[in-house]
Amino acid sequence: MKANILSLIKNQNKGVAVLIDPDKFKEKDPLIAFIKKINGTAPDFIFIGGSTVSRNDFNQCVELVKSISKIPIVIFPGAAHQVHKDADAILFLSLLSGRNPDFLIGHHIQAVDELMEMEIEVLPCAYLLIEGGKTSAVQYVTQTAPIPVDQINIIRKTALAGKFQGKKIIYLDAGSGAKNCISAEIIKSVSSIGLPLIIGGGIRSIEGINNAHKAGANIVVIGNKIEDDINFLKELEQFNKMKALEILGSN
Repeated sequence: MKANILSLIKNQNKGVAVLIDPDKFKEKDPLIAFIKKINGTAPDFIFIGGSTVSRNDFNQCVELVKSISKIPIVIFPGAAHQVHKDADAILFLSLLSGRNPDFLIGHHIQAVDELMEMEIEVLPCAYLLIEGGKTSAVQYVTQTAPIPVDQINIIRKTALAGKFQGKKIIYLDAGSGAKNCISAEIIKSVSSIGLPLIIGGGIRSIEGINNAHKAGANIVVIGNKIEDDINFLKELEQFNKMKALEILGSN
């Protein structure tokens, strides 16, 4: 029986997910070494996915993570073929910040037959791309524009519309390699609607992670920073140890 990932996400207030883009790990040995380092860091989740990942690279990545790690695997899909039975859950992302029907519902329809055959938790998720200071892979692939950072009311209304549609999670993403992370003001505004909130893109420090949590993020996703600076995993390890001690102290 797989864990209830939605419940785990809801109960996080200092959650961290490490994102693995299989497109950047086409060879097994570097990926295995990377997974082992992530295990030592003990994040709450491993997210797997990317904007341009092939099915073979995606499958290899999920299977290797499953074979080496006990950390819950959540798919962060960039296309319909990014599904796998070994994952614990999939963020069923609707790109509500854009108007491309393929990423609002098209890829979802293509994926449902495979998902129906898998024991995998499907998490309806409102996905909003927020301006991050550079053109992201998501923006390029989906051919949609991010919401400008000064349009906080539009960001909040879009997230609220997702809630009214029945989405269970909100994901605000500044995009891979963003120059700027999502502001505390935006996070506070969206967290007030009462759904679990995931924040990704542009966060490069423990201070940035803490700031996002304080503003109302349940989970902060770290990807590019680790690819650029593998030693950041040591800082994440210390962060997670301190978090574990705080949890023990509160019980």
